[in-house]
Amino acid sequence: MACTLLASCSSGTSGMSRSPINPVNWITPYKVDVIQGNFISSEQVGQLRPGLSRDQVKAVLGTPLMASLFHADRWDYVFTLTRQGVAPQSFKYTVFFKGDQLERFEGDAMPSEAEFISKLDSKRKFGKVPVLEATEEQLKAAEKSSAAKPASNGAAAAASVPGGPQTTVYPPLESPKQ
Repeated sequence: MACTLLASCSSGTSGMSRSPINPVNWITPYKVDVIQGNFISSEQVGQLRPGLSRDQVKAVLGTPLMASLFHADRWDYVFTLTRQGVAPQSFKYTVFFKGDQLERFEGDAMPSEAEFISKLDSKRKFGKVPVLEATEEQLKAAEKSSAAKPASNGAAAAASVPGGPQTTVYPPLESPKQ
């Protein structure tokens, strides 16, 4: 009955299906962030200069995403970022060679590494991170509370005896052959 009611709400041609009060619009599927290609930062572009060899360019920018057989002296680097709720972003950078030497390079203005990371960091901020160190008083209180608890079985009591090596016995991963 609920499915029929929701279907009847969304099938109307009165514009109700696009309305935010329509319950069908409350449920949105999760869309995965898609990162494709070679990310090139502005720091990497700053390291390029004419005269570098192909190997040196590959060491700075990485292996090109596209290298054409018809344009052997041109490497294209393409990077796309598709995220839910954000317009897709695309960056292109091209390097041109003359023989084995870098002749020129051109492309979009590339973001810095910090800018790129800030684009990826869309997690909700929860405020100040608590300190993960215990004080001496907290450690002593924890020792007292664990010593005050009686052991519920013999194995736990034996494990809590100081001095001897503690070993843990796990069940076999596979059942024994019969």
